[in-house]
Amino acid sequence: MDQDFLLEAKNKMKQALTNLENRLINIRAGRANPAMFDSVMVSYYGTPTQLKQLATLAVPEARQIMIKPYDKTLLSDIEKAIYEANLGVTPNNNGEVVFINIPPLTEERRKELVKQAKEYIEDGRIAIRNVRQDIIKDIKAAEVSEDIEKGLIDRLQDIVNDTNKQVEEIYKEKEKELMEI
Repeated sequence: MDQDFLLEAKNKMKQALTNLENRLINIRAGRANPAMFDSVMVSYYGTPTQLKQLATLAVPEARQIMIKPYDKTLLSDIEKAIYEANLGVTPNNNGEVVFINIPPLTEERRKELVKQAKEYIEDGRIAIRNVRQDIIKDIKAAEVSEDIEKGLIDRLQDIVNDTNKQVEEIYKEKEKELMEI
């Protein structure tokens, strides 16, 4: 039973890390990344549908994304959805596929994106602290002996410290990616 608390903490913290990484993917670094279109929803016969379910996304060049819809009648709907997603890119179509050229980032824009990444990182740290607080409440509510409670809380803090190191590594990697020209 004692290990259940730690296992729950690890799972929730892993989930917080995954959520953080997913949020950071949407910060583009001046390179083509099909994942930046994961949140784009296209109206397909009146139903909002993910772009990746309606088309193939490819990266023919480092700064270009090609979107080839399975149904060519969707070209204008795909372009409209990309505009509405406000990703800072302009789609162009040639009647067959939609091309998106990713413009290079200015130094000022890079710094703004690093600030945005820092905000996401801080949100991730807050989520980790909240998990720790919830698990500590659960441990105290379980009415275990004082020694076991202290041991569990110490091991929980070790898990929190490891997770925070991972968050810091994720941030350094993203900052390096954003500041790289």
